[in-house]
Amino acid sequence: MSESYTSDKAPEPVGLYPHAKRVGNMLFLSGVGPRKPNSKDIPGVTLNSNGEIAAYDIVAQCQSVFENVRIILEEAGSSWDQLVDVTVFLTDMKNDFETYNRIYAEYFKDNQPCRTTVEVSSLPTPISIELKCIATIIKE
Repeated sequence: MSESYTSDKAPEPVGLYPHAKRVGNMLFLSGVGPRKPNSKDIPGVTLNSNGEIAAYDIVAQCQSVFENVRIILEEAGSSWDQLVDVTVFLTDMKNDFETYNRIYAEYFKDNQPCRTTVEVSSLPTPISIELKCIATIIKE
């Protein structure tokens, strides 16, 4: 049996899926990007007239995506410290990995979940980073 969670404090999903799904004591998050909650705004992103990324700040996007993950975890009964696995999708590994890795280390200095970082050619919205996370549940 599973239970789905969708939070009005996190960015609205861009498709038909919940923010997270609980199965037993495990919480599986859908892909989470840096978009601001209740908005289409993406921190650190400048779009051109075609709606494509003209410029972006990977630091701002990292900080925003980590905050969005935290919100979803807490809304679903877990927490940052309960993360056990993180898959990170970057659209520009060559230029962004070093900065992302530094910001990641700041956020995960106390809890160090397993991690995989993958470069992708694009993401569903004009973002440069997305996280897919698994955590444990701390409340019943």
